[in-house]
Amino acid sequence: MAAKENAKKKSKKDSQLVIRINSEERDQFVDLCDELDSSAAREIRAFIREFLRKNKRPD
Repeated sequence: MAAKENAKKKSKKDSQLVIRINSEERDQFVDLCDELDSSAAREIRAFIREFLRKNKRPD
């Protein structure tokens, strides 16, 4: 059970990223996300994860 609680804490969303974009692009993006039964936040998080995965630097 402790592992489950640690995983839950690790995945907690505790930060925000503020971006400025054109309002027309934002509206189109949000509308498309709605059409795809998704959310803008979910799609942006997916983009960030994929970007990090593709551009990961060796430690």
